Amino acid sequence: MRLLICCVAFALVGSVICNVQADINPHAVEIKTPQTIKWVRNKEGTSERAVLFGDPDKPGPYVMQIKWLPGNFSRPHFHSSDRFFTVISGTWWIGTGNTYDPASTVPAPAGSYVFHRGGEVHYDGAKDEPAIIQVVGFGPVTTTPAEAK
Repeated sequence: MRLLICCVAFALVGSVICNVQADINPHAVEIKTPQTIKWVRNKEGTSERAVLFGDPDKPGPYVMQIKWLPGNFSRPHFHSSDRFFTVISGTWWIGTGNTYDPASTVPAPAGSYVFHRGGEVHYDGAKDEPAIIQVVGFGPVTTTPAEAK
């Protein structure tokens, strides 16, 4: 009998918790769980991105996540504005300068914060494992190639 009472109690508590979560006002709080984030692969096939807030191509703040696929790097480039990063998972590798040299990149492991200054040349990516980074910035943001020829 005690087992039956415990099972009913757990079921009721679970039901109450689910109902409380369902009552969140979507105009007050927006939640995107990992299962609901929509990833879009870039045309080069090196990374995927998911815009979580705003639009990096329009004026105003934006938040997006970038998933670097293993063995893929961007070439030297710079952005038109400052960008603020948090490494969510994996290790993100970062290099600076106009000469592309992935061997000289430095690691930013999960939990790291990285600041990219607008107009400064860098390149980045993933080596042996995927890396997911979250970027916050103000649009519109442009990317300009800067590789030494």
